[in-house]
Amino acid sequence: MMMFVCHSTMNAQAPGKKEKLEALRIAFVTKELNLTSAEAQTFWPVYNEYQDKTEAARKAFRQQYKKNVDINALTEKEAESYIAAEIELKQREAFLFKEYMEKIKKVVGAKKTAKLRKAEEEFKQELLKILKNSGTGSD
Repeated sequence: MMMFVCHSTMNAQAPGKKEKLEALRIAFVTKELNLTSAEAQTFWPVYNEYQDKTEAARKAFRQQYKKNVDINALTEKEAESYIAAEIELKQREAFLFKEYMEKIKKVVGAKKTAKLRKAEEEFKQELLKILKNSGTGSD
């Protein structure tokens, strides 16, 4: 969920804001996980690969089913197809989560990997707070 919010927010922002938000996310997660320089060098490429693959799966779903699908206008067959595609997306996300948490665990250990989800949620909350306080989402 956090990454969906971050990616949606970054995509809605100007290019400079996207890089700034990414830098804030990296700094926040690095600090929360207390990553050493060596850990950060190996963690971020794996984590970014996970994020890219997850976003690619979501993007494929969104391309197949436009953002604002009118569920009321779907036939039963189309609704079945939509549900099947959504289940497939969730299964893909779960598979990627499992695969990459194992990879990340090998890089930073189980404790820091377990802290990752909490750090992601806290960053999302901070981001939402910032956006709410800014009114329009701009600085």
